[in-house]
Amino acid sequence: MTDSTAAAAPPKHDKFISYVHTLCQDNRTRAELRRGLGLPVERCNYMHRYLVPWLHQHDDVSYPDTRRAYYGVASLIAARPRAARQTEPTDTSAASWYLRPNLGSVLGEAVKKDVMKAGTAESALHLMSRQSSDAVHRTLPSLTRQLLSGGMAVDWSVLLKDLSWWTQDRDAITTRWLDQYFRRSTPTGVPDNTTDLPEENER
Repeated sequence: MTDSTAAAAPPKHDKFISYVHTLCQDNRTRAELRRGLGLPVERCNYMHRYLVPWLHQHDDVSYPDTRRAYYGVASLIAARPRAARQTEPTDTSAASWYLRPNLGSVLGEAVKKDVMKAGTAESALHLMSRQSSDAVHRTLPSLTRQLLSGGMAVDWSVLLKDLSWWTQDRDAITTRWLDQYFRRSTPTGVPDNTTDLPEENER
């Protein structure tokens, strides 16, 4: 994935997220989408009726990670805690892709607001940076639930695109996540520790 292809959010991703939010207004549909949490597409039989027609019209999902990303994000949205479901999703579609919050950015904000401990957030990011697409999808349900329960907002479109490219571009994606995490979680200003230096290092 080049910088030029990542610079703008594909409208199809935002349209898909809006479509899933609409589906989730029906309790039965939301329950059936939620059944796919952390599962591979081959085990998401109840989701096909809702997602296959949309994907057939809007995207080429011949690449396995791409289809898995759509199914995974749809199930994550369906599994949101009640409080998160009652909050209108923030419309960030007009913002430049790199200005929209990725998962690292959300984790950084969670640390800053004491929703999550820094060690826990960093460990999650470093673990995912070494994991396969399948393992990351199994990790996300508990992680996103903790974030949403703490009042944090997840930009599902950004997560959808990152997951779609995971196998091909994992190192670049996790570098962006870690970059935004430390930008958000680290307090402004770097502590001045020069007074603690040994005397010989001050010469």
